[in-house]
Amino acid sequence: MEDTLLMDAVERFANGEMSVEEKIYFEDLRKNNPELDQAVVEYLFFLNEIDNYGKSRQFRHILQETEVKLVEEGVIHKSPLNGKSKLVYMWKRYKKTIAVAASIAGIISLVSMAIMSSLSTRKDNNLSLLVSKINKQGQQIRDINRKTDQIAAKQDQNNSTPEPTRIDARFRATGFMIDANNNYIVTNAHVVKEALHKLIVENSKGFQYVAEAIYVDPATDLAILKVKDETFKKLPPLPYNISKNNPQLGEQVFMLGFPKQEIVYGEGYVSARNGYELDTTYCQLSTSVNEGSSGSPVINKNGELLGIITSMENNAAGVVFAIKSANIYRAIENVKKMKDYDDIRINSQSSLRGVDRIDQIRKIQDYVFMVKGN
Repeated sequence: MEDTLLMDAVERFANGEMSVEEKIYFEDLRKNNPELDQAVVEYLFFLNEIDNYGKSRQFRHILQETEVKLVEEGVIHKSPLNGKSKLVYMWKRYKKTIAVAASIAGIISLVSMAIMSSLSTRKDNNLSLLVSKINKQGQQIRDINRKTDQIAAKQDQNNSTPEPTRIDARFRATGFMIDANNNYIVTNAHVVKEALHKLIVENSKGFQYVAEAIYVDPATDLAILKVKDETFKKLPPLPYNISKNNPQLGEQVFMLGFPKQEIVYGEGYVSARNGYELDTTYCQLSTSVNEGSSGSPVINKNGELLGIITSMENNAAGVVFAIKSANIYRAIENVKKMKDYDDIRINSQSSLRGVDRIDQIRKIQDYVFMVKGN
């Protein structure tokens, strides 16, 4: 029996394509030829492994489709990919799978060649032709992989993060997110009053977004902004919550703000329950701040927001006043009465309790913004 015919017979037997008579005859050959029987066993084993691999790939495909559906329905959040970025993402994600599939194809070809050579001692033209085809196919796969890698590298270069656009600003202050789902930020009223034309917020990476002051209360020195820039990407839910309780005397706190072009950390403690001339709107902190720190969040060790920096005492070094967080709740209730902004919501839980300070800062800093205007 020629090699190609024998290989065809093994495949037809494994696939159940033989007639009853052929199957009986082939089984007799297997009993009388240990090498043939071993070849069939090895071939069936390979088919079974390939079938298992296919089932595994199908299961992963179902999981991926489920993930896409959950993202579309808003159950889970995942940043979307657009255009060329999606091509690069798909290639990087499935490159290993493609390589595995190509490897399996090559292994099957090699096993087939091994079966044929083990059943025949002569090297005829059919075997040489098969080897030539395997080598050619392998070279084609390598060429495809190399070209696709070049395309992916080029797209990575084209899709690299662009330089953030800049606008000239007359002042710099700080604000922080209070509703990540609807892009609301709180800062000081006196900060907003400085903006004569345009008001923007800038994240820690230097990207600027147009914002609008929808609520300004000079009495409490609070202002609420809404980011209305279409290029702004929504952030995950807030890691901190806004406390309804008054700060405790001696309570340790820390702040994040923009007294300079990069975010700055500061810490201190509550030195008085009330502000200047016992004003209950404010509390007094013992810490140091500079110009640009106005609007910085004041947070305790449990990740609870206790207040917002508003001013410092010029006649006493290290004395700073902060608006108590309960006033933020009152401001939000006023905003909810406005027709176009009744969607504002506040996170009631902190995920920072028990987390060390460095990790707390890392999780909070993306929600603190530089507020600028011109």
